[in-house]
Amino acid sequence: MSSVSNIPPSKFSESGRTMRYDNAPLDEVEHIPCRVFRHATQASQAVAQQIAALIRTREGEGRPCVLGLATGSTPVGVYNALVEMHREEGLSFRNVVTFNLDEYFPMQPHELQSYVRFMREHLFDHVDIDPANVHIPDGTLDEADIEDYCRRYEQAIQDVGGLDLQLLGIGRTGHIGFNEPGSGRNSRTRLITLDRMTRRDAASDFFGDENVPRRAITMGVGTILDARQVVIMAFGEGKARITAEAIEGEVSSLVAASFLQDHPSAQFFIDEAAAESLTRRRAPWTLGKVKWDETQTRKAVIWLAQQVKKPILKLTEEDYNEESLQELVATRGSAYEINLQVFRDLQSTITGWPGGKPSHQKQPGDRSRALEHIFPKRVLVFSPHPDDDVISMGGTLIRLVDQGHQVHVAYQTSGNIAVFDDDAIRFAEFAAEYNRHFGIDPDRTAELDSHIDEFVKNKQPGQVDSPEVQFIKGLIRRTEARAATRSCGVPAEQLHFMDMPFYETGRVRKKPLGEEDIQITMDLLNEVQPHQIYCAGDLSDPHGTHRTCLSAVLNACNRLKDEAWYQESEVWLYRGAWQEWGPHQVEMSVPLSPQELMRKRAAIFKHESQKDKALFPGPDPREFWQRAEDRNHATAQLFDALGLAEYEAIEGFVRWKGDMDSVL
Repeated sequence: MSSVSNIPPSKFSESGRTMRYDNAPLDEVEHIPCRVFRHATQASQAVAQQIAALIRTREGEGRPCVLGLATGSTPVGVYNALVEMHREEGLSFRNVVTFNLDEYFPMQPHELQSYVRFMREHLFDHVDIDPANVHIPDGTLDEADIEDYCRRYEQAIQDVGGLDLQLLGIGRTGHIGFNEPGSGRNSRTRLITLDRMTRRDAASDFFGDENVPRRAITMGVGTILDARQVVIMAFGEGKARITAEAIEGEVSSLVAASFLQDHPSAQFFIDEAAAESLTRRRAPWTLGKVKWDETQTRKAVIWLAQQVKKPILKLTEEDYNEESLQELVATRGSAYEINLQVFRDLQSTITGWPGGKPSHQKQPGDRSRALEHIFPKRVLVFSPHPDDDVISMGGTLIRLVDQGHQVHVAYQTSGNIAVFDDDAIRFAEFAAEYNRHFGIDPDRTAELDSHIDEFVKNKQPGQVDSPEVQFIKGLIRRTEARAATRSCGVPAEQLHFMDMPFYETGRVRKKPLGEEDIQITMDLLNEVQPHQIYCAGDLSDPHGTHRTCLSAVLNACNRLKDEAWYQESEVWLYRGAWQEWGPHQVEMSVPLSPQELMRKRAAIFKHESQKDKALFPGPDPREFWQRAEDRNHATAQLFDALGLAEYEAIEGFVRWKGDMDSVL
């Protein structure tokens, strides 16, 4: 294992520039071996195969296979793959003994948020494991009994020979299990108080952070480190920073995952999004030779400009040399030529006509764009939740409408779980008063009014809403979406409410993407036959809905790629609600004026149920309109700093090139 004294990327020299690794080998920078996969599904499959091989090896040796298991969205793909191996390949769990990392305290095993229930739903109920071999921390204990229980939990692990493999995710604070910042290297299974950030991240599962238990029982860092193998997984842009800190930073109790640097057989399995902050992705030229294609050159030049705080066209050969980019200059030509190439490349992404400019509007020097001969275009904007369209690409949406294109918006889910109970009561009261005033079915109105009032009054934290309450909440989101797009100029008949089945569980935890979801998406695409398709490309949504919705669209597009209408169609991915595209990734930059930004804000404000305080805000405390504006401002400011034109705000897009059909 490499020394942890290497300088991490966050350290600075006296001059203020980031200190270089001077072409250090990868294993001197990354202190935990790391496998990067293009998609989370591929990483999950690889982990499942490793676990399956271990199970079979132990079975052949006549020994039990002892697994430490984790919960949360990250390992679900692993469990799905293991269940499939059990069904299709006969993988047996008869010789498997499991110990789960943690459980909330207090927590009843039947509750929606219980890790007992989670493990049964995702794994144990679908394989042939002996229930006597399953161990999950007990959230029903009297507090006075917990210390002795934790001691016996540790002993039970030792009695079966210790953990063969421990499966982990990583929290935004770097916690593994519930070992929050400050947890020591030698800590053991114990009751712990949850960090505020951890509780905020769990709020969606409990329908509000006020319902999240303040404590949990967790294996300790020392317990985890005793495992013979450790596999830790991280997916999505939201885990990129903490993943890099755990792998490349110093060992610290403030980031419990960093203790794995001292484990002889620990491995990270991550997708490309979670790898973005690693030096191998962020600045691979500091580690050795790279292939200097157009994409890598653009990324390096933008990185260099940010490092030395200069516009692109002012970068000198000395700047390139001093920041480990000598090879780029030697390979691609002079600094001047490289600067000009990247500057023009970035400049070419900027367009005020996202749907293309008609010939009668052309000005001298205007660049031609793909499919520009088609005007006006049919445009289909897919919005995972009823507000993602205006939050993430509201300015572009307004431009497309104002410039004469036929814009359709498809709301992929109802968003009904993200509405406060008080709003449901308020709208039910409005409907009841309305019906009474106009004499509309008073008996049924009174019956529904009473049901809504009684149900909400007696509702338990995390309880699934009744069908009537779910409908009212979905109707609130639907009318808000109509109001928002009406303010953008989209006709009501061009709105499509898909209500994809995977979402309609009444719970934060959704069903897997199914064939029916993809078929609904294909039917809509065939109906509209759009020339431009926009869909959410941010994978940092903590609830996973964006990821599932994107997968549905890309699967549908791949199946329809031979259709005649699809030959004159392109797919653009937007971000904004949870994350933004990096400047090296953006392929279309749509600038917004101050007036357009205000129109975008006004459209977002129409989603009143999400205003002031959203039910599921995720880890970002800002309101959605603030997040969007801050990100749009930041992109514009970055373009300005790189020496491009100065705009009020910019929305960025990346074109999908048909090279992936699933991002789950």
